[in-house]
Amino acid sequence: MEIAIVGAGIVGVATAYELACDGHQVTVYEQRSAAAEEASFASSGLLAPSLLIPWASPAIGMHASNLLWGRQPAFRMARGAGLGEYRWLRKWRKAGRAPSALATLQALEKLGQFSLERTLKLVELFQVDIEPSQGTLVLLRHKNDVKRTLPATEVMTEAGHALTEVDADGARLIEPGLSVDVPLTGALYASKGEAANCRLFAQVLRYAAQEHGVKFRFNAQVKGVTTQPTGLQIAGEPAPRRADAVVLCAGLASAALLRSHGVNLPMAPVYGYTISAPLREDTHAPQGTVIDPQHRITISRQGMRVRVSGGAELGYGGGEHHADTLQKLFLALSGWFPGGVQLSSSQVQILRGARPTLPDGAPVIGASGTPGIWLNAGHGASGWALACGSARALADRIAQAAPSVELDAFGVNRF
Repeated sequence: MEIAIVGAGIVGVATAYELACDGHQVTVYEQRSAAAEEASFASSGLLAPSLLIPWASPAIGMHASNLLWGRQPAFRMARGAGLGEYRWLRKWRKAGRAPSALATLQALEKLGQFSLERTLKLVELFQVDIEPSQGTLVLLRHKNDVKRTLPATEVMTEAGHALTEVDADGARLIEPGLSVDVPLTGALYASKGEAANCRLFAQVLRYAAQEHGVKFRFNAQVKGVTTQPTGLQIAGEPAPRRADAVVLCAGLASAALLRSHGVNLPMAPVYGYTISAPLREDTHAPQGTVIDPQHRITISRQGMRVRVSGGAELGYGGGEHHADTLQKLFLALSGWFPGGVQLSSSQVQILRGARPTLPDGAPVIGASGTPGIWLNAGHGASGWALACGSARALADRIAQAAPSVELDAFGVNRF
C-alpha cells in the first residue's frame, strides 16, 4: 500500500520504519524542517520502567496529589488557560479513579515492556550508540512517599519486574554522587531501568527508514485529511495527495485533523520543561536515572550530558517560561548532584514543550473509525518509552496480523 504519515516525531518515524519494513510505500509529512523537533526534541530520556515516568497515568499518585492548589499542586494553569483546560483536568481526575484505571495501567506496562524490547533490538540492529544509561532510582523522602508510586509499582511487581527497596545508604551506593544533604528514608531501585537520547535515536531511525524507501516531506503543513479519495490536503497545493491509508502521528494536530470527520479526541497539551547541561565530573553526576515522585522531577544521564525534567502546565502561557518551575529544576539538579554538571556553561539548554496527553494517560493506537485513517498519537510523557512498540503493533494491525501486544485498551472508541 501507499501510506501517508503525518508527523515526524519519534512515533511517526518509528511507524514509518515499521511500515516500510513490511513492504509498504511510505511518505512522511512534517510541518517542521527536520525530524523530532517538537515533543521528541528533549524528552526526559527515560525508556523504562515506563510506568515510573511522572505523568504516565492519572492513576499514579492521585491520592497524594492536589491537582491545582496547595504547596505543591500537580498542575499549573498558565496564561490563556480556560474552561476547556479545567474540563480536561476534571476528566483526568475521573479517569484516575475509574474502574478501568487498573486495566489501563496493566496495558501500558505490557506495551512499555514490548516497546523496550523492540527499541533495544533496533539499537542492536543499527549498531548505534544512543547514549544509554542503566538503573532507575526512585527517591523516598518520607515514609509515605512509596504511596506516591502506587499502583504502578504493584502492577510492575505482578508483571515480574525487579523492583528493590533500599535504605538511604543503599541508594547512595547506587548513585554515589547523590548529595548527603538530600533527606532520604530510602529508595526504590529498578536495576533494569533504561534511559537514552530520544532525538538521537529518532535521527538514526529516520535514516534507516529512508534506506527502506521512506520519503520525508518537511515544511509540509497538512490542512486536512480526505476520505473520498483517501489522502492529504497540503497547504498551497490545489488537490489532495492520494494514499491508500493515512496514519496520524502528529500529536495535537492529529486530534484537530479528525474533528472534521466527527471524531473528537479529548487531547490536551500538557507543557513541561527540560534543562540539559554538560557533564562536569562523572563521579558527582547521576549514573542512571533518578526520580523524585514528590515533585515529579526526573534526572537522567545521557552520555556526556545530564537532563532534568518536570512541570505540568495547561495553557499556552504565551510560550513564556515559568520562573518558579525552572528554579525548582535547577535546584534539584545542583542540590541532588552538586558539582556533577556545568550549569554556568553556554551549552545549557532550556526548553518548554507540549506533551499531547489524553485523560487516561494512554495513547490511541489503531483504526480511527473513519475508513482509511489510522491513529498512533497521544502518548503524553511516555512517547519515547512507547514509540517503537506502538509502531510495530500498529503495523501488525494494518497488515491484519495479530499484534505482538494487545491494543484493545488503546482504541479510539473508549472516549
